[in-house]
Amino acid sequence: MHASRKTAVLIGAAVAPVIAVGLPAASASAHGYLSDPPSRQAQCAAGTVSCGDITYEPQSVEGPKGLTSCSGGNSRFAELDDDGKGWAVTPVARNTTFSWKLTAQHSTGTWEYYADGRRIALFDDGGAKPGAVVNHQVDFGGLDGRQKVLAVWNVADTDNAFYACIDVNVGG
Repeated sequence: MHASRKTAVLIGAAVAPVIAVGLPAASASAHGYLSDPPSRQAQCAAGTVSCGDITYEPQSVEGPKGLTSCSGGNSRFAELDDDGKGWAVTPVARNTTFSWKLTAQHSTGTWEYYADGRRIALFDDGGAKPGAVVNHQVDFGGLDGRQKVLAVWNVADTDNAFYACIDVNVGG
């Protein structure tokens, strides 16, 4: 083995355990939230709205698939379900890009978007692993004005999904 290659291997072997010890333990499930337009949990993390635990864990709104609540049924994050909390409303075009920030990428089934009580967009990833940022172009169709959008990330290899609500003004 060449001397510089041997040195690089030895340094890598010495540093890897230190890095591994310094990293937080990853959970078995994926984590992520909608960052743009800012979801309710993104607003909490940014300090736009005063919140509790979700301020420090915007990526952790996880619950069983099939729920329709902003909190994903997680009582620790119940304040996300409070429509009167003073959430900032983002003006958006009828056709808008939604960006997810993923802190752990795991196999994805589907991404769903709901507004006005109905699904307005569905993206099927067929079990693929997403990147650290996922963008979806969502068309609001005939919807206008203030809308609460429920975005759902259905993880392929668990029974759980991640939930985010975004307050928008379509065409505003």
